[in-house]
Amino acid sequence: MIISRTPLRISFVGGGTDIKKFYLHSKGAVLNTSIDKYIYVAVKRQLDFVDFKYRINWSKTEFRNTIDEIEHPIVREALKLFNIDFPVEITTFADVPAGTGLGSSSTFTVGLLHALYALKGQMVTKSELAKMAAHIEINILKRNIGKQDHYAASYGNLNVFTFHADETVTVEPVFYQPEIKNEIESRLLLFFTKKERDASKILRKQVDRIDEKFNTLTKMRDYIPSLSQVFSSGNNNLNEFGKILHESWILKKSITNEISSEEIDDYYQRAIDAGAVGGKLLGAGGGGFLLFYAEKIFHDNIREALKDLVEMKFKFEDAGTRITYYDQRQF
Repeated sequence: MIISRTPLRISFVGGGTDIKKFYLHSKGAVLNTSIDKYIYVAVKRQLDFVDFKYRINWSKTEFRNTIDEIEHPIVREALKLFNIDFPVEITTFADVPAGTGLGSSSTFTVGLLHALYALKGQMVTKSELAKMAAHIEINILKRNIGKQDHYAASYGNLNVFTFHADETVTVEPVFYQPEIKNEIESRLLLFFTKKERDASKILRKQVDRIDEKFNTLTKMRDYIPSLSQVFSSGNNNLNEFGKILHESWILKKSITNEISSEEIDDYYQRAIDAGAVGGKLLGAGGGGFLLFYAEKIFHDNIREALKDLVEMKFKFEDAGTRITYYDQRQF
């Protein structure tokens, strides 16, 4: 049996510029971090005389004898790429529900590929995992998503990912002073809006408006140097972090009217009135998690203002995808 553990992510600035329609004309870039919430994928080779060659356990359980019969699109395409022609069982577990703005589908894809490479007894680089995972979701399944989530899940930690027109991706760790990084982490609050959504459907309209909103996306991307500087400067002006989140969120909301809603705007304003410096809705929009930056003396006020939402505690993560269990004993 093989078990992979792959982190979900929080994107701070630059989201949307990792979509091909943008970075083919001007480099895209995002600053994000992985967090200590994970998707686990267990892959086990089965006996040759089982009733069904493929057993897939997700929100449903599938029993199939051919890969083409598999309903789960990512599993189906991954097994095709690896040419898995022996009995196998695949099971997935997650700390957080799908469709909540933390990059779950891409995280699952990276974790599945990592486990399948291990099942084949092959080593693989983080770059190759991210590249292959993005290929499955974007090129094969034609999903309207960007590439940042695949790279965040693969590499882990706090990074700037730059997306070039030739499809290469540059990975630059954000240099930080540990005490500043820890302080910023301690000032962040995350609340679940209790609304799940299909990111690909929401992003479809955003992709359609990239030409019209190109300057807006460029401004969002260009916040990256300033946000990176907060982690390393040591000038004690940490509230600049929240201000940048707020300014970027205002720009993001202007791309389409489906990114936010009256309800989400109300929650956001409640948090600001209670002391938050800034924040954003994570992911494509429409629901999922609201992230806020605030000095710790205001945290209880914000929790009270958002008491009908669910707070999720989290920490930054620095490992990326890992194989946490590896047993290749054969029958």
